[in-house]
Amino acid sequence: MSTTRAVWLFLGVLTAIRLTLIGTTDLSFDEAHYWMWSERLAPAYFSKGPGVAFAIWSSASLFGANEFGVRFWSPILGAGTSLLLYYFARRLFSEGTGFWLIIALNVTPIFNIGSFVMTIDPLSIFFWVAAMYTFWLATERAPDFSWFWPLTGLLIGIGFLCKYTNAMQLLSVFLVLALTPRLRREFRRPGFYALLVVFLLCTIPPLIWNQQHAWATLSHLRSRGSLDEVPHFNPLELVSFLGIHFLIYSPLIFFGLAWAVIARSRRATQQFKGIFLLWFGVPVFALYFLLSINRAANPNWDGLAFLSLGIFAASYWRERIESRPAIGWWTAAALLLGLVMSVLALNSDLLRTGGYALPRADPADRMRGWQSLTAAVEQVRHDVEAQLGERVFMIADERDRASELAFYFRDRRAEGPGHPPVYIVESQDITNQFSFWPRYDEFLPAPANPAPEGGDIYTEEGGNPFAGRTALYVQGNGRNKAPRNIRAAFASTDLVATIEVRRFDFPIRQVQVFVCKNYRTLPL
Repeated sequence: MSTTRAVWLFLGVLTAIRLTLIGTTDLSFDEAHYWMWSERLAPAYFSKGPGVAFAIWSSASLFGANEFGVRFWSPILGAGTSLLLYYFARRLFSEGTGFWLIIALNVTPIFNIGSFVMTIDPLSIFFWVAAMYTFWLATERAPDFSWFWPLTGLLIGIGFLCKYTNAMQLLSVFLVLALTPRLRREFRRPGFYALLVVFLLCTIPPLIWNQQHAWATLSHLRSRGSLDEVPHFNPLELVSFLGIHFLIYSPLIFFGLAWAVIARSRRATQQFKGIFLLWFGVPVFALYFLLSINRAANPNWDGLAFLSLGIFAASYWRERIESRPAIGWWTAAALLLGLVMSVLALNSDLLRTGGYALPRADPADRMRGWQSLTAAVEQVRHDVEAQLGERVFMIADERDRASELAFYFRDRRAEGPGHPPVYIVESQDITNQFSFWPRYDEFLPAPANPAPEGGDIYTEEGGNPFAGRTALYVQGNGRNKAPRNIRAAFASTDLVATIEVRRFDFPIRQVQVFVCKNYRTLPL
């Protein structure tokens, strides 16, 4: 069997397994929230472009609003990314390099998780790799113009619509052209500018949305990157940023990647392949490394950096193994450790059933217990409505909980067109996408009557349709008292239920449910 056939067979079997498993766990916080986006398609959203919403909308339209429907594209994108990397590595080096790159990639915990859950990352890395590949093909044909130039711009643009970090590929393109003598002339040719024009066209939807919404995304990104804080050097944050990479990439795999990049970086800059691979990885890592001097960046933020660097490392270690076969045993140990960590990351219950105790903060618990919790909340809602003889509306304390409840409610009731099934607590702060959807503290538009002479009409004159109504408020902070702004907005707030979800006789989630009667809007 040829190496290429083996890769296709491996990825085919692996993708089938992933498709079988994606419907077996509850959605994570982000997945549930992105599903809510997909129910309300828009040119952009508070923190992201529209890519993930349209992807989930397409799969949920085919398979329904369930876990499989939300996650369908994730295993497919994982397979697509793997194939692109294989063919790219084969083109640059050899079939063997591509094969072992794909094996290492698919035993790495963070990539396995990314090929299971449907967030912005599977989309982002797929379009990053696709654009990197087409840009290489464009440089191969230089100085002749080819359609790979605008295609690269389109792929970077689509990636940008999924994750704004993908725009950093423009910097990589610029650096590769600037640092390669034979390619500098491309700055005087149409290919590079065709790439830029196509990319800029893709930025129009989020630019229009942000222009209409006070540039909310810019404020969010500044806060997310801690750029709204006074910069300071915090070595522990930097150590945390680097240390978590050894965990989510598997210690030996990440060590091997870092070793290869450091050991061969000087030699690599003397060859075009080395320049290309390094500068499609280093800028992204450098950005989040610098941000982590102030506050540690999330480990998935710089994942794009390790795609080209992974090809670089696979080539390095393949050469080393050929000259020193004993290194193969260390490579096998690294791959085996990565596989074990990936399996446990996706199903930590294997340790529990084996009698091993897990720490209280098991990350996998974020995808557990939401169906049973929501069913219990829905039963409380049914009982309260039967007792009061009126329909109540739902409020949750935070975006994550509101999104999970909205997805898992059997009766997803909306109070009006575009309204979410569950609101978050009213606030003047714009903190997430809920701030841009209809809210329970809004007033109806004022009647279209002329203003009295010398007077004005205010939108409050239309009234609030929730005034005087009862709500169920769900919070998860363990307190038996609702927050101040909930107590101020209702005539009474009474705790009616405490719901706890346990797993292996250990509590993984608890919420308190309050009946809040007679809503009155808070004063401005």
